[in-house]
Amino acid sequence: MTELELKYGCNPNQKPSRIYVADGSDLPITVLSGRPGYINFPDAFNGWQLVRELKAATGLPAATSFKHVSPAGAAVGLPLDDTLKKIYWVDDMNWKEFSPLACAYARARGADRMSSFGDFISLSDECDASTAKLIQHEVSDGIIAPGFTDEALEILKGKKKGNYNIIKIDPSYRPAPVERKQVYGVTFEQGRNEFKINEALLENVVTENKEIPKQAKIDLIIALITVSYTHLRAHETAANL
Repeated sequence: MTELELKYGCNPNQKPSRIYVADGSDLPITVLSGRPGYINFPDAFNGWQLVRELKAATGLPAATSFKHVSPAGAAVGLPLDDTLKKIYWVDDMNWKEFSPLACAYARARGADRMSSFGDFISLSDECDASTAKLIQHEVSDGIIAPGFTDEALEILKGKKKGNYNIIKIDPSYRPAPVERKQVYGVTFEQGRNEFKINEALLENVVTENKEIPKQAKIDLIIALITVSYTHLRAHETAANL
């Protein structure tokens, strides 16, 4: 499929609306359910890049909850405990049986549940039934992942009376090295940001104590990668606080 007609643009009056790859090649996505709109795809594609980087940097399955082109939360699949089950509001669920991917989404969604209301979910790995059951009861606009088990897909297709946006992305897809966008008819062009954030970035420790615990390294990597996908206005706001 070389192009996809969208529900509408940023606003319902902005029609027609579509996505396509400029060189005419196939889109790297397949819509399995729902009819995504223009505003869903910036969240989906940015979220996918974020979790893909988190998985590459940590080796752990990753999830993010995106809203308004910025991550409301991002996490990797570390186990939950009796304290975290309450922090992330899953104490009424069978949280001890969560898969690592489900733990990642519980952490990502629970980071800021108010901002995550109506989120777009991105997963680094195939969505399993455990993760789908967690998502089933959340208010969400859609999900993007490299695959879905049959059970997970059946669960998710039941959301929004069958209109929940479910997008499968080709994990082997690599975009062109130069990216472009238009603002007010003017085209902006730049090389893609391919800077790698991983443990190697943390090797030059300038403090007297050179030891950084493993968990602290994971936390730092999550923070650095997540900030790199946070909208510019959020950076400006934080800088002015």
